[in-house]
Amino acid sequence: MTYESVDKLQKALVANVFHYAKDSKKAAGRALGTLVEIITYYLLKTWGFNNHISIERGLEEYGNPEITHNVEYSLHPIVRNTIITIKKTGKSITASKILKELENQNFNLKGFTAKSYPLLNKDGILRNACTIATAKNSFLLASIKADKGSELELHIYEQNSKPFAVFECKRVGVEEGISKGPQTIEKAKQGAYVARTASSLQKIRTESGEMHGIIYKSDNTFYIKPYNALMEEIIYSRDAELLRRFILTIGVVSNHGNWFTSENHNKELKVLAQSYDWLLFLTDKGLSEFIEKLIMKPTKQFEPIREAFISSYSKKKKKNQFTKVQMNIEADRILLDYFSNNLTAVENWFNIISPKKKNLTILKDELKELKSKNWTEILK
Repeated sequence: MTYESVDKLQKALVANVFHYAKDSKKAAGRALGTLVEIITYYLLKTWGFNNHISIERGLEEYGNPEITHNVEYSLHPIVRNTIITIKKTGKSITASKILKELENQNFNLKGFTAKSYPLLNKDGILRNACTIATAKNSFLLASIKADKGSELELHIYEQNSKPFAVFECKRVGVEEGISKGPQTIEKAKQGAYVARTASSLQKIRTESGEMHGIIYKSDNTFYIKPYNALMEEIIYSRDAELLRRFILTIGVVSNHGNWFTSENHNKELKVLAQSYDWLLFLTDKGLSEFIEKLIMKPTKQFEPIREAFISSYSKKKKKNQFTKVQMNIEADRILLDYFSNNLTAVENWFNIISPKKKNLTILKDELKELKSKNWTEILK
């Protein structure tokens, strides 16, 4: 591997991409944070959660819906879905065009308010997890299922507004010559607060330091037992009383010299590890491998990814086309192929910080179990 650490990789990005910026180190750091989000997003898509993903939704606090927090990704139950075909015209594929086609197919849109986002604009920039309409308790989204040459096959799906899982990505940089960025612990506390207030399953600690979970039912009776055992029981339960307000919380962190060393977890990481149900660490090796192979030194097949990145972050950029929300359509296709063809290697980019003695396969199984629940019955 060319870059032994993300710090060295960030310096390479400064020299090759962000040299024009007033604060080139900070600009490169922001781009690295975006890449962590992109890696997380395409991993979720490759795991089979495309139709369940929403981006930057406002998450209500449990028992306190007046306060909401935007989260990077939330996974929602599917209420219904359909497939439609749209002809390519060289123009933007707008929400209104998709909704009109749905009306032609007698897809019930009563109670929905149209949004203005294009799924695909005329410049070939795709909107990920594109919301085309919203209703009181659900969202209507569209994504591209397949390119049929002169037509695009679209997936249309209605998501219930209550998620069954959320993913948050956290990364903090440090200034040259400073051992710890002043915002580091605040970022950790912010993520910890959201993780602790999202779900009906709440954490309490005994005097001896053992973590227990407590969950209230609709009649205000409560259930309490060791946290991980209770979390597993809820995930694999059919009891609507346990599931209806439960949300699995997953944090994804990446290192920048101030999260932890290989020998010792520092305060920030300990705060996050005890707050999220799962905490994943994207290793320096994984992030460096992604950037080196697909952006810094791509082979010909990955060149469109580099071009989309450079066009989004160079001095002459016109419009972002390499973010979790907006992605160049050709780069999107190549990224999906890359993640699908290299899934085992990509999964090995991650270490599990918590829960202890668990692995990524268990997390996937838990997410699939939650996805498969009869949420229509649970949430009625």
